[in-house]
Amino acid sequence: MGATKGIGIIGTGNIFGQYYDTIAQLDYVDLKAVADADPARAQAVGQQYSLPAVSLDKLLGDPAIDLVINLTPPAAHVAVDRQIIAAGKHVQSEKPLALSLAEGQALLAEAARAGVQVGCAPDTFLGTGLQTTIKAIQDGRIGTPFAAAALWGGPGPEPWHPNPQFFYLPGGGPILDMGPYYVTALVTHLGPVKSVLARNLASDRPRVVGSGPLQGTPLRVETPTSAAAILEHHNGALSTVTLSFETWASGNQLLEIYGTAGTLQLPDPNWFSLKGKIFEADGPGEWVELADSAGFVDSGRGIGAAELLRAVQAGRTPRTSGLLALHVAEILFAINTAQPDDGPIAMTTRPEVPAVVPLGADVATV
Repeated sequence: MGATKGIGIIGTGNIFGQYYDTIAQLDYVDLKAVADADPARAQAVGQQYSLPAVSLDKLLGDPAIDLVINLTPPAAHVAVDRQIIAAGKHVQSEKPLALSLAEGQALLAEAARAGVQVGCAPDTFLGTGLQTTIKAIQDGRIGTPFAAAALWGGPGPEPWHPNPQFFYLPGGGPILDMGPYYVTALVTHLGPVKSVLARNLASDRPRVVGSGPLQGTPLRVETPTSAAAILEHHNGALSTVTLSFETWASGNQLLEIYGTAGTLQLPDPNWFSLKGKIFEADGPGEWVELADSAGFVDSGRGIGAAELLRAVQAGRTPRTSGLLALHVAEILFAINTAQPDDGPIAMTTRPEVPAVVPLGADVATV
């Protein structure tokens, strides 16, 4: 298995606890320290979780830390990742990887020169839910996939998030915030995307913080709040994608994949262990829940960081690789910046689809 690997976390916002809960259960990795642009918040979180809260420089200079998880707001991802890379450490970043294709390409080139790996959220597709539906396709249970539909919508995060302004700034919005879950699922099930045809909009609906100490504060909207797209995959399959912060309610299935011999209902890609369903042309004539057949069992956010370290040790590409994240980001940038007269936009990236995780695999040995 090798020696235990050290992890540091930069950013102690709302998502921190979910990462901690996963990492604390893994014998292969050890969370060494936390840092934040707000030292007081870092100290409070460090005290809550019995972790050293240190300065960014001290965290990056710690030789016991092999990888740093970057949980900063989207606009800070690349700047912080570059500091981590300069310190000679591997990176697992929250999504999106970057705010432009060129920025993401430069980041990965910098990492390659430094001899370190970059990984990026979401790592939810490594759980049993989506790994099982990927395996169902690979096993031929729905024949040849030819189409998919992804639909996510909500009214926006301001009713519940205590400080949601970053969701409406560049790097946020439904496309770059929620889109990575859905597009990563589509790419890992159907393969990379060849072209994107999209339209987007930003409504003039007033938005204010709905809870917490900033309740009632107006929010600036500087990014599209709704979009629809058609993705043409290299294998010929077509995916339709709708992402919106304008939707009050929906009764539609979030993710479906249609094949020549059946249909898959994928579980919510924001989660790890929910179960998908299958309707097979030669089956019982009804939806059947899929029994787990692949994936890390009972996993959570942070499993991608541990898997990245194991990939480095094994000399292979991490499943949450920067190359996969850059392809997903390129797709989402095309959706986010599409103009009314744009035709299909050709993608320039084409990553390998990650290998399926064997059911119940130990992250230290997979």
